[in-house]
This record gives sequence, C-alpha cells and structure tokens, in this order.
Amino acid sequence: MAKRNSSVPSTPKQKRARTETGQAILDSFFGKHKAVQPLSNDDKGKEKSKVEDVDDEAYARLIAQQESHGLLNLSHQESQRRRARSRAGSPEIIDVDADVVDVSRPSFNADPGPSSRKSSRNEKAPQVKTPGKASVAARTFGSLMPIEPTASIGYESLSVDPLAFSFDKKPWTGDNTPAPYAFLAHALVTLCETRSRIAIINTLTNTLRTLLRYHIPSLAPALYLLSNSLSPPYYPIELGIGGSIISKAIQHVSGLSSTALKRLYNSCGDVGDVAFEAKSNVRTLVPHPPLLISGVFKSLLDIAHAKGQGATKQKQGIVEKLLVAAKGEEARFLVRTLSMNLRVGAVRTSILTALARAMVLTRPSSLLVSESDDSPYFAGPRLVTSVKPDSNEKKKIHDPSRDEILKKFANAEVLVKKVFVQHPNYDHIVAGLLECGLERLPERVPLTVGIPLLPTLGSPTRSLNEIYELLGDLPFTAEFKYDGQRAQIHAWRLENESVSVRNFSRHLENMTEKYPDVVLLVEHLFKRSPELQSFIIDSEIVAIDPNDGSMRSFQELSNRARKDVKIQDVKVSVCVYAFDLMYLNGEVLLAYPFRQRRALLRSHFAPMVSENTGAARLHHVESCESETGRDSIDEFWMRAVESRCEGLMIKLLDSGDVQEASRSEKDKNRRKPLPATYEPDKRTCAWLKLKKDYVMGIGDSLDLVPVGAWFGNGRKAGWWSPILLAVRNSSDGKLAAVCKCMSGFSDAFYKEITAKYAADSENCSKQPRWECITGGFKPDVYFRPHEVWEIRGADITLSPVSSAALGLISSARGLSLRFPRFIKVREDKKLEDASTSEFLAGLHVNQQSKGEKMAEQDGDDLVDMDMEEEHIKEDSDDSDA
Repeated sequence: MAKRNSSVPSTPKQKRARTETGQAILDSFFGKHKAVQPLSNDDKGKEKSKVEDVDDEAYARLIAQQESHGLLNLSHQESQRRRARSRAGSPEIIDVDADVVDVSRPSFNADPGPSSRKSSRNEKAPQVKTPGKASVAARTFGSLMPIEPTASIGYESLSVDPLAFSFDKKPWTGDNTPAPYAFLAHALVTLCETRSRIAIINTLTNTLRTLLRYHIPSLAPALYLLSNSLSPPYYPIELGIGGSIISKAIQHVSGLSSTALKRLYNSCGDVGDVAFEAKSNVRTLVPHPPLLISGVFKSLLDIAHAKGQGATKQKQGIVEKLLVAAKGEEARFLVRTLSMNLRVGAVRTSILTALARAMVLTRPSSLLVSESDDSPYFAGPRLVTSVKPDSNEKKKIHDPSRDEILKKFANAEVLVKKVFVQHPNYDHIVAGLLECGLERLPERVPLTVGIPLLPTLGSPTRSLNEIYELLGDLPFTAEFKYDGQRAQIHAWRLENESVSVRNFSRHLENMTEKYPDVVLLVEHLFKRSPELQSFIIDSEIVAIDPNDGSMRSFQELSNRARKDVKIQDVKVSVCVYAFDLMYLNGEVLLAYPFRQRRALLRSHFAPMVSENTGAARLHHVESCESETGRDSIDEFWMRAVESRCEGLMIKLLDSGDVQEASRSEKDKNRRKPLPATYEPDKRTCAWLKLKKDYVMGIGDSLDLVPVGAWFGNGRKAGWWSPILLAVRNSSDGKLAAVCKCMSGFSDAFYKEITAKYAADSENCSKQPRWECITGGFKPDVYFRPHEVWEIRGADITLSPVSSAALGLISSARGLSLRFPRFIKVREDKKLEDASTSEFLAGLHVNQQSKGEKMAEQDGDDLVDMDMEEEHIKEDSDDSDA
C-alpha cells in the first residue's frame, strides 16, 4: 500500500483551508435538511421529496472524510456499498448500533419491557422531521443523522413481588461491569407508570437488590439520583444551572431551532419530554459508550463544582455530552434530573423502606456475616424459596414463611429509618450496611455531633381544654412558641482547644455563616465552662432589640444576609432561646424523658449576655408547669396571646400512657403509651402546638404551595388575585389544589408576586406545564411550584372541586380551607416540606371528632372583592411577608 507523501509539511494556511473545506461539506450535507412544520396528508408526498433531496456528492465526500479521520470504522465492502447507494441517489440512514459494537462496554438484554412501551408515550409532539444545520455538538461529539425513534432496550419487570423477583438473568453482560444508567432509567419509567405505593416500593426494592447483587459501587449514586439530590441536606451541592443552559444544550444536540423546541415544550409541558422527543430524531454516526449510573452522578457533581470564568460554557458542555450519549428514556430522566424535578413519586420514606427490604433479601458480597435465617434482619435463600406464590385472590392463603419475611421487613424498616433520621447521609449508611449489615448499623452510623438529626415536630391542638382532655393527669410544661428560626446548634472542642460550631436550620441546611454572632456565643460558652466538651441543642433564634432584649418581628430576622456574614456587618441582634438538649459530652440523650433533658440543659447552659456586643444572647424559653394549676396555665396562655409569640408548645415531662381515641365500645378503655423522649422526624402527642391565631379554627397553620391564579378585578386589576394553593400527596409527591386565597396580602406583596409570576415567564404559563392535580379549579394562569406559603384558615370543609385528600375522607369530594389567610412566605421550607393531604385529612378528622358542624363549600364561589382589612397597608401579618 502506497504511503502518503509526508515530506512536505502542511502550512497553517493549508490546514485552515482543509478544515474550512470539511466544515463546508458538513454544512452542505445538513443544510438540505430543514426543520419543518407538521404537515397535512396532502403535503407529505411533496415534502418527502424535498427532505430526500440531498447533495449526493457531498454525502459521498462526508463518508470518505469520516473514514479518513477514523471516525467511521467500516469494512471495505460496507464502504463501497454506502458510496454506491449515495451515487444511486439513496443515502442511507446510518444505524451505528448495527454497524459498530463496543465489546468493551456492557451490552443489554433485548427483551421487551416497560421501557420499550414507554417510548410511545401519549404526548403529541410536533412532527419535526430532521435537524437543520450541523450543530456544534454534532461536530464535537459525532455527526447527527435523522432517524425514526427506536424502541428502548428492555429489562425484566421491576414492579413484581420482591419475593418472586429472579436473579437468573443478569440485566447487563460482563463480569464486574458498572451498572448502566439505562437500568436506572428503566426503573424510573416503571415508577412513572404507577401510583400504587406497593408497586413503587417493589420497584425500588428490586432495583436496589439488583445493584447490591451486581454492582455495589452504583448503590449510593443510585440512591441520590432516585431522591433527586446530590448530597446530604446539610452539605448542599447545587447544580447551579438554569433553564437556558438546558434548553441550549437540547437545541445544540438535536439541531432543532428554538421555535421548534418551544412548540415541543408547549405540547409536552415537561422539559424531560421535550428532550426525549428532540433526541429521538437524531442518531450519532459513531456509537458512544453507554451511560453509567456512577458516570452520570459524577458528571452532575462536575457541573455543580464548575466555578469561575467560563463555568457556564463548561456546564453546558457536560450537559451536551450526557445528552449525546443518552438513548431512549435516558434523555427524558437526565433532563428531569438536571431540572431537579424527577416526578416519579419516590419519596424518602419509600426509598428507605426499599433499602431495608433489599438488605433483608440480598446480602452484598462484601458482607462477612453468616447468612442465617435466625437473624431478625435477613431472609436466607431457604426461607425465600419456601414462600408460596402470592395470588390475587381475595382470600389469601396463610403462609408462615411469608409472614416471617414480612416481620423481618418491618424490623429492618424501623432500624434503617431510625438510623437515617439521626444520621441523614446515604453515603455513611451504605458504607455501614456493606461493612456490618443491618445487625450493627446503629453502632456503625450513630448520632454524631456535627451531623444534624431531623427535629421532633409538634402536633396541632385547638384549645387548652383539648390538651387537658388528651394528656389527662400527666405532668406537662407550657413554653412560649417564639416567632423566629428554629436552630439546631452543634459544637465540640477540638484537640487544640479550639471550638468547632455548626448551626442547622429546621430543614437541616447549614446556616453557620448566617449567624457569626451565634458562633461567638458558643465560643464564650466553652470558655466559661472548661468541662464542656460537646453538645447538640435545639433552639429558636429570635430577633431582639440590642438595648433591652425585647423581641422583634420575624420579618427583621429574615432581612439578615444569608452567606459570608461578618460579625461587624450584623445589623439585627438575635437571642438563642434554648429548649432542648439531645447530646452532651459524648452521650446521646434522645432516650431520656424531657424533664431530665431540660434539667441538664439548665444546669450546663446558664443564660448569658456577653460583654461582647457582637455576640448573640442565650436564654431558656419561658415556661409554666402544669403542677402549678390550671389557673396558672390559663394566665400563661393569655400572656402568650398578648405578646409577640405565636402561641404555646405543650411538652410532656415524663413518659406515661393516655386514653386511646376509639369509637368502639369494646376498646374505649384502651390506653396507649406516650413517651416523653426526643423523637426525630415524628409528630407525637408528647409535643403539642397551641397557636393563638385561629385557636378555635383548625388549630394550626398550613404550609401550602401557590400553583395558579386568576386575573384580579376592580382595585386589584393588573394583579394576580385570588391565588390557587395546593398541598402535597406524601405517597407520590404530587401537588393537589386545595383552595383559593385572597386575604392577608398587602398591596406591596401583590405587586411582588405579580412580578415574580409574570405572564409567560418561566414561573407562569397559560397552559398547565407543571404537574398539579387542580380538580375543579380552573385558574387563568398556572404557577411553577417552587415556594411554600404559610396559610391559616377557620376550618376545613368537604369540597366537590378540591382534589386535596380525595379518597381519604370521601371518594367524591376533596378537602378545602375556609377563609384562608396568607401569613408569610416560608423561605426555610422546600416543596417536600409542604403540608400533606394526609395531614389535612387528619386535621379534618380531629375537627369532626370535636363535634364541629362543617358546612360544605364548593370552593368556586369566592369573588374577588375589596375587603376592608385589605385596604390596611402593612398590618401585623403583612409585615411578615
């Protein structure tokens, strides 16, 4: 074979000319393919001839150039065949999956499954025929060719009963090969196809079992991807990409115009669906290695860590690489993950339940523990194979083996959830499970100072009479419920005698930098008490007047800067009102009754007003004991009503038992235990909330999400009024409309929300782009759900138009809120912290049990009218907005 003459080096000018010629070939080839509008049947024949009018010579040169640069590895016969087809005027669509197989990468089973069925979704997207110009992504990652959408690679069903799930056939080939992202996409497709909690948990369990069996390193990344997060909440890693980066990446990869993408978005209503439809029209000449679960997770971390000059371009480049390599459903869920809106109904409780069950059924190979059926946390092969097949008959067959496994499931779920609420870190939990299994997980992943635990939550009550009726003769304390920001303060002394401090919000976000004055306070505490080594305190940070220590409004506290605050820049002084102690000098105090925890708090942390004016103050919450008599509690309640406090917190001092509510005559004397221990992430009757606003109404405020609005009338013309609010379904994470709200807003806030949700902006649309069950409500516009508002109301009613709690109280009517009033924006809460349909239903049941006569409200009779109170600018509630 003759060698190329290399004696004469190419000049820079010649190289540039050669490159420009190659680009001209690409432009010539792709220039004939125009993005077209959807066609009528009469015009399809004409348009087809236009699309097939390709420059044959340019196509032949393109194939030759791809071969010469090593971009297309074809046999000589295949090369001649394609050139012959080109000369004959029939350019072939290149299916690289059939021509080139990367044997070094895992290949997938071709059995049809839910993924392939999901490819033909019911969305009716515009029929964009082919890309127009050759995009930058095409030149960088491989030329893009128009194709018909192909079926997704299939897997075995994941929604089956885990006890019947088979490992006989590995989902991907190759020994010790990483888990492909296609497998996780298959799981996400399955989750999207159901709203059944059983099917969701089965799918998650079988997914995690497969990873435990075949590729353990993919387990932790999969947990984060399933939970739509990249890190624990106290160490937030944010992608930092907006809609523009994602849309530009899709446009670059697909070659579609921005107009075509907008038509797709208006039709699909979801950016993930847009990516799927746009990507289904293109195929790379050179096959890309399949995406891996661990690789996708690493790419997301690379996006989050991209900083400085050129970070935007770097992030967009990573997104484009992911999209180019994505196949089928992978594109849909990649973009949804990038948008932080996965929409699969896999909430935290379901993920933890699935993880526990997966460990019961599948021991990882790294675990050196005897696989004995005697373990309360493991079901060996002998026990699993003895389970009788589950039938769909109404009358279940008694199966001792299945009952034994279900008992092990329950033990494991309680254990994993208990560990997580005290140590919310998937990386640490997975490492502990792999090292010592479920049996020793609490020892391996204990409550740790510096890592926040989920806080105990209070249950709402309507009156002091209800509290006395519920607690009976059990001793309790009543504490002021301050209107501030809940803070979990961790501190420990280092070997060099310096002090490390972490301050976490109710949502476990690290807000240490926001309160340097609190850090200074803690340092003074350690200096004052040499015996103090470490502690975790539950408290409320409240804005105060630095002169006399009187409390200020929550609005003033919220005006403080959030990051990189210097002590000299603090303008709003604060006081830390400590009310609980969970950890002290290496000892966990959660199992101690509240009376003992409070005694330790008061003895080790005396109130302090530092001589340094820059430091925060420390006080204990003001309280009153039930032993002093009912008159004292009533007087204390009146003081709370007249002060800046929100109301009272009622806390059981010692563990006991109370009368269990029952409608059955047989069970009316049953009693249930009521522990006074600290219960992370639980609402118990040991902590009761009594708020002064609407104390005879629903007894608590609701955290609702604005999801839509109507055009205002009269004085409010030009503003959004009323606003449609929604609760969250805990089973699938979806939002359900509950009521309209038009009370409690100041004119300034009306202007603010109208600007925030400007018409046809990324936050507002005339079409329902964002998933929300609106029921009978028909708003003029729809809002992008992204914030939480605190709302109070008079009572809860059945409503024929509300979709909230539908099926929980009535199969035909949802629940709505009468006389809702806006209180403030809850900047400390995310969508997953919004009040749930179950919580709303619980309030309604409690309300009904008190004999309240509820009038039905259709929810559609609210008229936008000027109310006298709304002419009052900046009243006490509005100032909190």
